[in-house]
Amino acid sequence: MTMRESLEQALAEKDLGLNQFQTLIQRLLDYGIICRDESQVEAELYDLFLRIETLVDEYLAFAGIRYFHEPRFEYVRLVPPGSQLPGVDDETEDAPFNQGLRAALPPALVAVVMVLAVEYEKALREARVDERGLANLSLEALSLSLKNLLGRSLPDALQERKALFRQMRQLRLVRMSAEADLLQGDSWLQIRPMILTLVSPDVLSQIEDHAGQSIVIGDADDTALESTGPRDNSSVDSGAGE
Repeated sequence: MTMRESLEQALAEKDLGLNQFQTLIQRLLDYGIICRDESQVEAELYDLFLRIETLVDEYLAFAGIRYFHEPRFEYVRLVPPGSQLPGVDDETEDAPFNQGLRAALPPALVAVVMVLAVEYEKALREARVDERGLANLSLEALSLSLKNLLGRSLPDALQERKALFRQMRQLRLVRMSAEADLLQGDSWLQIRPMILTLVSPDVLSQIEDHAGQSIVIGDADDTALESTGPRDNSSVDSGAGE
């Protein structure tokens, strides 16, 4: 029996077809993450993942790809080579750091995500996280924190700011209303719990210990932020996850 035939037989036992398995795998590889509360499409894919997690695990393991599943907040995320995530052993510490699932991210995006992680940690300490693991933050508070912690600012141009927040939504790091005015400080966003799977505790400590001082963020900073997901943002529209 071929591998395909074996997979089809295992899926048939769960009343599923190969096309459903392929859709799930393709979505994971394209976006790097599936969040149940993101959209109806992702809710259905996440529920499908729960039904066939063993098969997904075996398939990805065969390809040398790891994933992290957080059932409490209902998301599954692919793990870039060399990453260290809670509950996930690093089995690829000798793997190259600049290929495959690891995608280089713009310094401006790295800076904002690092600050969002600090704010999320603060919300956890102050019990300001809801039952879904979401923490509310205003754009004004984000701007002040970005300035105080890293000495940086959000982009002034609307299009640049839209691109920045679109990337964060694609990475499933924040939720925002489609009607939110990104130039108004009283607009709000919600920080997702998976933010802490991208920024290590060491980096968070460094940011807080050097608040207000200059911290270099750029291509040389390989440990600040690790990403999976769309590698060509120009090919992904603002409706990622719809």
